[in-house]
This record gives sequence, structure tokens and C-alpha cells, in this order.
Amino acid sequence: MTDRSEDPDALERIPLFPLPMVLFPGALMPLRIFEQRYLDMVRECTRNNSGFGVIRLEQNKDQPRAQHAAIGTEAQIEDFSTLDDGLLGIDCRGCSRFRIHRTIARDDGLLFGEVDWLAEEERQPVAAEYGALQSLLQQIMQQKELPIDPDTDPGEASSLSMALAAILPMDDAQAQVALEMNNPNQRLGYLMALIESNNDRMLEA
Repeated sequence: MTDRSEDPDALERIPLFPLPMVLFPGALMPLRIFEQRYLDMVRECTRNNSGFGVIRLEQNKDQPRAQHAAIGTEAQIEDFSTLDDGLLGIDCRGCSRFRIHRTIARDDGLLFGEVDWLAEEERQPVAAEYGALQSLLQQIMQQKELPIDPDTDPGEASSLSMALAAILPMDDAQAQVALEMNNPNQRLGYLMALIESNNDRMLEA
């Protein structure tokens, strides 16, 4: 995965796609595209060989306007298809995480964010107390194909934690918490606590 954080003080403007879900680095996300602004975005990203930002759309009935998270993940388009309903389908791979400093709406309603890129997490071993999570992922990987980084390493804390966060059945608020953590073993502890408190539902992943 490319490290986009060489100059942490530099801001970059990227198109944003607010969704009621969270994209994790390395994870594969299929999307159905039907609004014209997002069709144009996909066309521009393809032409420029660039990505777009997926940010969690926060649904709150007490807020008059939709809100979105400040931290999201860049999505790179890997494949296209025409779906059975005639809509455009794209497969996107999560790349680097970013923090939004300011948003700007284009005339067609497409949202852009001025972002800085969060540093790639340093490789570190999985803490001994989370060994069960290594076994869990390995068992799931043997049973079915998963929408995670094909180079996922269950022995490395960041790789393991991002892969598990992408496949465990959390709600989107819990997923956002996991995404925003910068310590991979802390993320593993958070996931372990969720599994222990929702054992039956979480292990159906």
C-alpha cells in the first residue's frame, strides 16, 4: 500500500463519496453508481488515474443536515461492470486514510475535501493476548474468499486489525471508531472486546 504521508503539512483536494458505511485500508468495496455527479466523479478518477474519498455519512434525526466523519479512506477503482439493472458497478480498494480539514461543494453537488494523509501504521507483531484473533481470521480465510487485502498478514498487527475490522459485523459507528485508531494493537483490543460482548453475532462474519 502506498504511503501518502511524506509531507504531513500538505493538503490535497480529493472528491468525496459520503456513504452510511466505513471503508478500511486494503478492503474491497463494491458500489452501484447512479447519480450523475458520481458518474462524472468515476469518469474523472479513471481519466486521471486517481482515487476518491469514502467518508461515513452520519445519520442523526436530531440534525437538520447530514453530517459526515472527519476521517475516511481513499478508494481506488479496480474494476467496472454493468449490473443487471443497467447501473454502473465499480469495485474499489481501500488505500490510505485521510483527515478532512475543509469541504467545498461543486456546482453539481459533488463534495470535495481538503485533506491531509494519515501516516501509515508501523509494522508490529500481534500482542500475545490477541492470538485468538489471528486464529479466527485464518479460520475464516480457509472457509471463504474475503473482501480484504490479498496480502493480509495475520501475524502483523495492522494488517490483522484492518482485515478483521473490514469483515466483522459491526455497526458503522463502531467501524468508524476502529478506523480512527492509530495503534493497531489497540484496534485489536477494541475488536476483541466487541467480539466478547456480542459473541454469537460477531462470529457469524
